Formats: sequence, C-alpha cells, structure tokens
Amino acid sequence: MQFSFLRPITTYHLVSRPWHLLVINDRSSMLLFMARVIRSICGVRARVRVQVLLGDLGAGKTSIVVRFAKGLYYECQESTIGAAFFSQALPVSGAGGGEDATVRFDIWDTAGQERYHSLAPMYYRGAAAAVVVYDITSTDSYIRAKRWVDELQRQGNPHLVMALVGNKVDLEKRRKVGTQEALEYAERNGLFFLETSAKTAQNVGELFYELAERLVKVRPNHPAGMVLHNDGQRGVRGRWFCCSG
Repeated sequence: MQFSFLRPITTYHLVSRPWHLLVINDRSSMLLFMARVIRSICGVRARVRVQVLLGDLGAGKTSIVVRFAKGLYYECQESTIGAAFFSQALPVSGAGGGEDATVRFDIWDTAGQERYHSLAPMYYRGAAAAVVVYDITSTDSYIRAKRWVDELQRQGNPHLVMALVGNKVDLEKRRKVGTQEALEYAERNGLFFLETSAKTAQNVGELFYELAERLVKVRPNHPAGMVLHNDGQRGVRGRWFCCSG
C-alpha cells in the first residue's frame, strides 16, 4: 500500500463523558469540513473508524495521541479524568484495492486510573480498533496491558483490530519489558506490535498508518470507531503527570 504524505486534518476535544464536549478547536473543525467538501468533489471516500486507547497511568497513551494529532509533546502531560476525544482524518493512497481514501479516526483516550475501569466498556464496545499501551520501563504496566487485551477479547467487537504498544523506547537503559517477550505475546494473541516513543515521535505515525491499512482491509465499508487504552492513568482535566516518552 502506498500512503500519501498529506498532513492529517485534526480536531481535538476534551470530554468527561461521551456526550459532553469541553474543548473544541474551531479552526481544525473548519479545516476538517473543508477537507470533506474537497473529498466529495474529488470522489475520494471517507471512512470513519472509532478507536480506543487503553492503559495504565503514566504509560504515555495521551502523549502518543497528542503527538499523532498535534505533532506536539509535553514533558508534563495533564492526566485524563474520564476520557479525551480526538478526531483525526488520515489521507491514504492505495487503500481498499488501490482507491484513494481518507480514514477518519474518532479516538477515545480513556483514563487509566482503576476507579474509571468500569467506564471503559462504554468506549470500546463497537469500536473498530483498540490500542493497548504499556510502559517498557514498568513490568506492572505490561501485566495490566495484558489484562486489557484479555478483556477486549472477551467483550470487545469480534472484528476488533488490536495493537499492543510498548512506549518510552527513549528510556532504553531503564527497560524492564523485553521486546521479544512482548512480540511473542502479541503474535500468540493476534495483535500487531510496535514500540514507540511519544517524546521522539519514533513509530507514532507508523502505528496509525498501520491501523488505517488494517481497518480498510478488515472492514472496508463499516463505519465503526477506535478506542485507545493506556496502562498509565490519564483522563480529562486531572492532575499533571511528568514522564518521558
């Protein structure tokens, strides 16, 4: 598959509940609207995919999606309470049998604190993709990530595209979770695996392009979404959490 190098079109919302938008980037919303008009004129298909991010506090889930959607990284990232919502249009070329397409990710970045665990199914049920994030410097984070995978396999969409992401590869000297161990686990469970650094942007773009490609192949015309789960507690308007990667 050939991907275009057009800059993604982004909107960003912070939300405490799925129906409650707290922050809206009006300029980005206008750009997204203009892009839809252009795609309509040019006959380029747009596919909406809901995605969820799951994981623990401090794993870097929010940092990954902010890096992808905004091209930014904050050394001290405010933790999420509830969930944060991002909408990202990713133009690709050659998707779905050689046709140009735009895959729009509607991304729920869920809080990683244990007290919000019971809310997670509200975001991942019906999602087309899930990204489970762990911190390579934390064995506990990796163990909790595997629990999220188990839960998604039991309760998630049967056609769910899942990614296991080991974040903070910029902290290689502090690594506690081996690459080969995580790769073998991912292969046994039908996931695709990447290691990333939100701090340096390593493999962040590749993660979402791979998701776009797989989603188009698995469910070419299904208007579902994506959920991101972070083993490193985050939510909307919570406390500040400083971490690398």
